[in-house]
Amino acid sequence: VQLQASGGGLVQAGDSLRLSCAVSGGTFSRYNMAWFRQAPGKERDFVASISSKGGRTYYGQSVVGRFTVSRDNAKNTVYLQMDNLNPEDTAVYYCAAYDGNYYDVDVDYWGQGTLVTVSS
Repeated sequence: VQLQASGGGLVQAGDSLRLSCAVSGGTFSRYNMAWFRQAPGKERDFVASISSKGGRTYYGQSVVGRFTVSRDNAKNTVYLQMDNLNPEDTAVYYCAAYDGNYYDVDVDYWGQGTLVTVSS
């Protein structure tokens, strides 16, 4: 299973950005999907997850109300809509796929990451 994240870039505080993650080489609808991020000098943190059929989502506390995760199983793609960005959101964002229960985020596959930089 291969994951290809895209959509990162340089934005200003308060702007919006949408990340995409295209999945190939597997049965996309089988997998729960998640987004993580890693800021410079920090550990990789959980951002959001979505169940395999898209019915359930879960968010990290720092992004609740600002970020929205969604998926299109017909396009084998998961999205992360990020609104009202602030400089603390600056990080490399990774998409991930995992099997099993959606609330048990035990990653099976990682994407390569896309850089989001938010200027003040």
